[in-house]
Amino acid sequence: MIIGSISENKEIEKRISITPDIAKKYIANGFQILLEVGYGSHLGISDNQFLNQGCKIEKKENILKQSDVVLQLNLPEEKNLEFFQENKILIGSFNSSQNLEKIAKFKSKKISIFSLELLPRITRAQSMDILSSQANLAGYKAVVDSFAEFKKAIPMMMTAAGTISAAKVLVIGAGVAGLQAIATAKRMGAIVFATDVRTASKEQVESLGGKFLVVEGSENLETEGGYAKEASEEFKKKQENLLAETLKKTDIVICTALIPGKKAPLIINEKMIEDMQTGSVIYDLAASQGGNAAYTKVDEIVEKNGVTILGEKNILNKLPVSASNLYAKNLFNFILNLYDKKNNKININLEDEIINKTLVK
Repeated sequence: MIIGSISENKEIEKRISITPDIAKKYIANGFQILLEVGYGSHLGISDNQFLNQGCKIEKKENILKQSDVVLQLNLPEEKNLEFFQENKILIGSFNSSQNLEKIAKFKSKKISIFSLELLPRITRAQSMDILSSQANLAGYKAVVDSFAEFKKAIPMMMTAAGTISAAKVLVIGAGVAGLQAIATAKRMGAIVFATDVRTASKEQVESLGGKFLVVEGSENLETEGGYAKEASEEFKKKQENLLAETLKKTDIVICTALIPGKKAPLIINEKMIEDMQTGSVIYDLAASQGGNAAYTKVDEIVEKNGVTILGEKNILNKLPVSASNLYAKNLFNFILNLYDKKNNKININLEDEIINKTLVK
């Protein structure tokens, strides 16, 4: 059973799907590993490090022709489709709801495609949950970058010359990224507030030392799968009023609110930004899906009324080694769930909820 992976377009994606440590685990489980020349060189991982673990280094065309399973982050470019053999398997994070046409071309060659952002939120799938592992890092890095942009100290400091007040941070969306943002900001000495449409988030926020902003008469807007769902117009209005007042006193805002498969909800409008303090910073982690804040532009630093707004298409490119380590482990656990070791084959058992939900139909 051969597993292969080719280099991503490094201009948009610096993470890799197989690391030397994980390659060793695959080989210990009976797999062969094929990787492209220079696969991890941009991360300081030489081809020799993979060879020492028992991998083989091949040309891209040979990898795609020989591999039973191909592991990637993004969909391979269409020009590579000719090298794929029928009845093979492609696994990654392919934003399946937005890439239906591209995916259809791969499926036309009878390639089974698994997209791991579709994983169900169940206990058995936690070790494969790429959204959680990557969002953890994104929440951490958004705080670090925001603090670097902020022109003041973060923690309260008492000196002989006077006292410096602690920075006030607001985290919008208390999912995995938001909770990590809260924890990181709190560790660095900030006063942290958070808001989320899911009422269950309150306890989590408070356990990390944050203060949860409650919208009066709020309803629980959480799907059975644990994600946020669209709020009613009445709720949005109440949330808007609460945020408007909070933002006037906030130094740094971390936006993390996303609805899977949909445009990100606009939460911070132009008027709110106008009323914020000069020198404030907004980091919009939802930038690639339209942004939670007005004026957000992907991969640009925007300044409006003295407020700096940041948003990157792929913040994980700033932490590619850590992100690759976690992503590779997620994929390895997913493969073990698919693999029938006794018969040395991939078993697409549609009665398994994990397999059924992630298979792009």
